[in-house]
Amino acid sequence: MRLFLDSGILEEIEEIQSYGILDGVTLNPSLVKKAVENIRKSGKAKINMADYIKKILNTVPGLPVSLEVIGLDEQQMIDEARRLYDLFNPVANNVYVKIPVNCAFGDKENDFDAVGAIKAAASEGIPINCTLIFTPEQALLAAKAGASFVSPFVGRIDDHIRKRAGITFKKEDYFPSEGITQGSTLLDDNGILSGIDLVRKIVKIFNRYGIGTKVLAASIRNTRQLRESALAGADIATAPYNVIKGLVCHLKTREGMEKFTGDVVQEYASLLRGD
Repeated sequence: MRLFLDSGILEEIEEIQSYGILDGVTLNPSLVKKAVENIRKSGKAKINMADYIKKILNTVPGLPVSLEVIGLDEQQMIDEARRLYDLFNPVANNVYVKIPVNCAFGDKENDFDAVGAIKAAASEGIPINCTLIFTPEQALLAAKAGASFVSPFVGRIDDHIRKRAGITFKKEDYFPSEGITQGSTLLDDNGILSGIDLVRKIVKIFNRYGIGTKVLAASIRNTRQLRESALAGADIATAPYNVIKGLVCHLKTREGMEKFTGDVVQEYASLLRGD
């Protein structure tokens, strides 16, 4: 499974990239805006958003970086996808454009403008990362329209199931992949038991029909959820900095290192150090 970093902070991207484990970056306007504003407030540099995005692209050449449209109708999204791709892809040839599967809100529900935008942009050779996926059927539509990636929002489905049931929780709390029960009732969202179950079902459909679109597990809240995304068959997972940093940690590893260090034979240590 490929590992993406969900961050707009250049220092975080540079650090994870330096470990040799990074396979891509996902951005959104809020992440970039926050990072640029923090730089401006620090007084360290004068920088605009476009130049900052270019810095990120050059930091990870050859690795996909997802940039997001903000339009709410088909033509707006097509125009913005072209604009993002034409402006930023020449920098390092690594831009993917994020388009949500459905831009409807309020009373509007059955809106296929985004699917149409995905189809048009993908047909022009623009790689699309389709986001805000909450059902396997949404993922299927996006794949049929030509999306390169579909991004089921794992943590947000878990939040949705708990909120509807009136369960108090913190975002980083673990949510079992097999779902949770309230009394004798197994909670679900139209047959989806958890965010990981959503990933699993999308993977199953794609594998059954030989669909080449990659499943990108997004909205990852903790290390176990990332592990379970891999077990569910996700091609990619994107996670925030703190989750990726936590992947290497375990209490017994630390205890083992303390013991190993305490047991070091001085003669052997001198041999290794060239003393």
